[in-house]
Amino acid sequence: MKSSGILERTASFARPLIPALALCLVSVGLAACSKVDSDDKPARPASTNEQEKAGVTIDAETQERIGLKTAAPLAAQWQPQIHAVGNVVDPLAFMTAVTDLASARAAAEMSRAELDRTQKLADQNNVSTRALEAARAAAAHDTLALNAARASFTANWGVTLAAQTNLVDYAQNLCDKNGVLVKLSLPVGLILTRFPATAQVSLLDQETNSITANFRDDLGIDPASQVQTLLFSVDQDLPRSAAITGSMAAAGEPVSGVLVPFSAVLRHQGLGWVYVQTDTNQFVRTEIPLDRIQPQGWFVAENLSATNQIVITGAQTVLSTELGVSVGGDQD
Repeated sequence: MKSSGILERTASFARPLIPALALCLVSVGLAACSKVDSDDKPARPASTNEQEKAGVTIDAETQERIGLKTAAPLAAQWQPQIHAVGNVVDPLAFMTAVTDLASARAAAEMSRAELDRTQKLADQNNVSTRALEAARAAAAHDTLALNAARASFTANWGVTLAAQTNLVDYAQNLCDKNGVLVKLSLPVGLILTRFPATAQVSLLDQETNSITANFRDDLGIDPASQVQTLLFSVDQDLPRSAAITGSMAAAGEPVSGVLVPFSAVLRHQGLGWVYVQTDTNQFVRTEIPLDRIQPQGWFVAENLSATNQIVITGAQTVLSTELGVSVGGDQD
């Protein structure tokens, strides 16, 4: 009876504490869960894309002070292009090949004339049989040498140049820096049977300064590499043996887009950008691809239209302003 009374008093004392203890345990559990969630999912800063969409605000006074100008890009069409690499022909190498061919032709003509003269004398019994046979052998030898020289020249410089009668004068003009020849090698496996009339060529360090080259001839396909090489002429002087790039029109329907002037294009983080004016004082940076170059700028078929107003003067200043505000001046 005494023991039963003690148990009843103990239970009576603990009964009010149970809800409070349970509430403490729940609070501790919630705090622990809250801590785990906080560790696993830290707050993420605004993305770069979100910052780019926000753009940059430049008031009218500042725009005037920095000389900022905008204009609508011109509507344009892009014909699919074939890109090639090559080099400027050394005029001295071309002159050497021309000289070898001209010398072989002169020797063949001389031996042929000598054979004709000896044949006439033989018909009159005024020359020995041995002399006639020697003249025939010399003529045959020089004819074979001319054929070999012509084949070699044609393989390196094409049929059109090999057939020219004023080839020596043409080569001399090249040596006098009145133009150059350039060779362009097409991508591996691409074989053309119809050739473009012109190509746009440029030195490797002058990508935006292209020159029109006129098609001269097809130099054939290398059997080992399966690369087709085309010969073009340029009416301007270029460094001898310099590496060049070229592009020429390919078959296919033209693509519609706009032409963005070089002054409007920025390079940042390995990409191309322009600033589009979305309001009087608001400018948004927009990515554009830089893979279709024209003499007057970059052709763009996406993200822009002829109705947009883009910054054509002062774009770099706008970029500096945006980076200074948005990313603390971290420039690329």
